[in-house]
Amino acid sequence: SGLFQAKWNLGRWAVCNLLAIGLLCFWLWPTGQMLCVVFDEWLFHLLNDPLATNTTWLHVWAVASLRPFDAVVGVILLTLLIRADWVFKAVQVRQAVLGFVGILLLLLFIRTLFSKLAAQMGWQHHSPSMVISGAIQMSDYFPGLEKTWELKDRSSQSFPGDHASVLLIWGMFMTVFAKRIGQVLVIWGLALLFMMPRLVAGAHWGQDDYIGGVLLALLALGWGYYTPFAAKVSQGLLRLTAPVFGILKRVPMINRLSVIRV
Repeated sequence: SGLFQAKWNLGRWAVCNLLAIGLLCFWLWPTGQMLCVVFDEWLFHLLNDPLATNTTWLHVWAVASLRPFDAVVGVILLTLLIRADWVFKAVQVRQAVLGFVGILLLLLFIRTLFSKLAAQMGWQHHSPSMVISGAIQMSDYFPGLEKTWELKDRSSQSFPGDHASVLLIWGMFMTVFAKRIGQVLVIWGLALLFMMPRLVAGAHWGQDDYIGGVLLALLALGWGYYTPFAAKVSQGLLRLTAPVFGILKRVPMINRLSVIRV
């Protein structure tokens, strides 16, 4: 019952919001923007240029840039979230999952509002694969994959990085409850690894992730976890989904999952 706080933590709520505002201000500051562009161009060439000469690099990241691979990533993240007695105790897993679902929905709402603001303020931009001369577009190598499996290597509206924001809020959420440094290393190792495909392919600039993605995740964490939001949503969903979990408890194999069993 004490997994999520029922009261406001104004100190940490303020830190999350101030950090998000600080990132946005740094990005809008001309010098900050220049530094981001210089770093991002270096990062893009470092990751994207080898696609032209290294066949293994090309194929690995082509597969990782397909839409179905996002589902694989989701399964991996969910598996770690519901794994009993890793970050969460078995009796906490269901509440943790439902609380995280609530925070994800809040992230989606914040992302929608921020995207409208970005469009209104003219903050949107094309992805580096559409801007930088000589960029390697994987869709040129695999046109069939682009049509069939939605290979993601460019975007006309790449800011903020919504894919990265989901990975980042998962990483922040899990880190809040992590008890060992090894858990934190695994959590952030996976989060950063799964952010790489969009950067290698050139679908996003680095700043789409380390500014836009982090900004959205901080706002979602601040308003979702450091307020009564997650506590109220998780308790409401626990009551709402109780009949469903009651049915699933009678399904062989599935009833062995801690999120179902406990």
